[in-house]
Amino acid sequence: MQGLADELGVSRATLFRHVGGRESLLGRALWALTSCTLGAAAAAWEAHRPEGELHTPGTGRHLNAIVSRSKGLRRLLDDEPALTLRVLTDPLGPVQPGVVTFVEGLLRRDIAEFGLVTIIEPNALAYALVRLSESFLYADVLAARKPDVATADRLQQALIEGIAS
Repeated sequence: MQGLADELGVSRATLFRHVGGRESLLGRALWALTSCTLGAAAAAWEAHRPEGELHTPGTGRHLNAIVSRSKGLRRLLDDEPALTLRVLTDPLGPVQPGVVTFVEGLLRRDIAEFGLVTIIEPNALAYALVRLSESFLYADVLAARKPDVATADRLQQALIEGIAS
């Protein structure tokens, strides 16, 4: 934070007054990046989505792929795993609730456009899908396992399409 304050030409106290602490600033930055990534994943899927295919699973696959290949996120997870996981997965922080809201919107769009019948209410399903993704994408940090994007994709699709409409 001192380095950032110096670069901005403000005191450290001024920086803290405007952005809160380091964790708060990281949360804002990660949410800004995540928001862009969500849009990019949705755009990538929509650019080649076959007619009649749901929005949620395809966007989720693109999102999982983007996150799993992010060198910046990987470096942050390697350098500061506890802080990064706390910021990314905090249900009261800016990142996880934003991603859950985005996924819920996709589910509701699939319900409206395709008659998708979900196994549980869309907000709870969105939360479960996000937590599942977190557990597989950050598995190496959480449990010393390699991230497994393919399994996350398959499980998410099974949860989304669990009941035929």
